[in-house]
Amino acid sequence: MEQAKKTDKISVITICFNNLFELIETIKSVDNQIVKPFQHFIVDGSTNSEIRDYLSKNPQPNYRQWFSELDKGIADAFNKGILACSGNIVNMLNSGDCYASSNVIEHVLSAFQNDENLMWVYGKAFLMKGDQRVLVGKLFEPQKLYRGMRSISHQTMFFKKTLHDRHGLYDQSLKIAMDYDFVCRIAFEKSKFIEIPMAEFQPGGISSNYFEALKETKKIYEAYYGYSIKLFFWQLRLKILHILLQTKLGLLLNRIKIWFKLENL
Repeated sequence: MEQAKKTDKISVITICFNNLFELIETIKSVDNQIVKPFQHFIVDGSTNSEIRDYLSKNPQPNYRQWFSELDKGIADAFNKGILACSGNIVNMLNSGDCYASSNVIEHVLSAFQNDENLMWVYGKAFLMKGDQRVLVGKLFEPQKLYRGMRSISHQTMFFKKTLHDRHGLYDQSLKIAMDYDFVCRIAFEKSKFIEIPMAEFQPGGISSNYFEALKETKKIYEAYYGYSIKLFFWQLRLKILHILLQTKLGLLLNRIKIWFKLENL
């Protein structure tokens, strides 16, 4: 196993596309960390020069690097960042997403330095469910991968870059669930749940295409593990709940669920 050392270096990778305002919020979040990352690498796939001009014309810390060029989609942008960054620990923080506090990187480095065999860590995340802001995330269980990314969030994952050497880069044939596909590949590598809020999601994005995301997740799971009746009924449940959440009754039931602290079920 690759050892975690006091010289561990975190590269935060942020992909962006024609969304300068959201990128600025992410940049502020990174810059507000008590322990700064070794590198903040911005992969700009925009069709205009707005982000490139902003980064070039405004002073940036020496840990921030970027390049601007068209890509072939989210997975391609992720892979460009992975291949270009030089830290041995990587976190994918998309434009618009932010760290939940100023000590996230500090907690992450401590976790890696306390366990030389640790390969990836993850934590809790704030997101919107219906009209409510909730905190989700719990201990990851590989045997429950049929539930998709139910227990972990990509933005909270910090992982040794060598995992990509072992398990490959993000699959560019996937449009939405490339993070889930990667989790399927690293599911049995040693991980740790850091029980603190680590990220805050930007509402929307391509993953907001809910039914397409479920379809792609099902395809990925069956490619690794075959047909699962558990997956069938789990996704049926999710589809019903998603439709219900578009109604006033669903929003009310969602508030009740959150009041009883059942948002992680």
